[in-house]
Amino acid sequence: MRTPLFLLIWLVIAAVVFGAAVMSGNDYVFFAGYVVLQYVVLSTAWNILGGYCGYVNFGSAAFFALGAYSTVAIYKLITENEITYRVPMPVLILIAGVVSGVVGFGMGYLTLRLRGAFFAIATLALAVVLQTLVVNWDFVGGSRGAYIVRPEQIAYIGPYIRYLFLCMLLLAVAAITIARLIEHSRLGFGFATIRDDELAAEASGVPTLKLKLIATTISGALMGMAGAPFPYYIGYLQPASTFGLDYAVNSIAMPLIGGTTSWVGPLIGAVLLGTLQQVATVTISSAVNLLIVGCLLVGFVIVAPNGIVGLVHT
Repeated sequence: MRTPLFLLIWLVIAAVVFGAAVMSGNDYVFFAGYVVLQYVVLSTAWNILGGYCGYVNFGSAAFFALGAYSTVAIYKLITENEITYRVPMPVLILIAGVVSGVVGFGMGYLTLRLRGAFFAIATLALAVVLQTLVVNWDFVGGSRGAYIVRPEQIAYIGPYIRYLFLCMLLLAVAAITIARLIEHSRLGFGFATIRDDELAAEASGVPTLKLKLIATTISGALMGMAGAPFPYYIGYLQPASTFGLDYAVNSIAMPLIGGTTSWVGPLIGAVLLGTLQQVATVTISSAVNLLIVGCLLVGFVIVAPNGIVGLVHT
């Protein structure tokens, strides 16, 4: 399928999803749907490095938090200088993408010579370092956190949560499109050679370090973009809520459950797990969310180690 047609189909699907959410007449659909779409972006971003290249990244929460705190920093800069101009959310998302992409490139340059468990531990250390920096950065609230005052309504759309939902919906479409473009390109084939046998790829002349740097940059940028609207969604941001275990675990588990070798795997995993978690939050408690992830992950590792996509293909 040609990329313009693929993108058009997903934009139509996005329009249908947004229209159905509006027709439901229940704003909680937008709150819950935002979280699910946020995980679609996060899991798709993680899969670009972890699935396509085979480099497991435990630092997803760090990039997500970078995007969120980029928004907080811009918000603080504007409010403390009494500037009346409000930066549009798409611009905040792009700024967060640039910041997180640069950090992703830097992380890759420093750590991608490591492999396996050593690389995974290095990415986890990155999250710890960034959290320590944020806790001690008083401008963005430090350990006490920061409040964000969001508008009640936005013109032509209605409640602000609908606007955030729409932004995340379009970002999810963009992330899925990017993942598919990579999968069916020379870049994707290069990523696959790294995943299958990096030493053989290097011996064959594949520029593995360059490709891995591209992967960390794109993956980090998308994760940061997913975090950019979060302060306006939650209203109050603190380090514990952004560097939490939920984002690191879910961004890894969702692609593994859906399937890591295809762009559709993270989408399936995110929609399945994200929906189950939102239902559990309403009916039982949010405390069982990680329990659900753990049980499903163990089950799929045993029954379908290649995820739902691999199970269907076999």
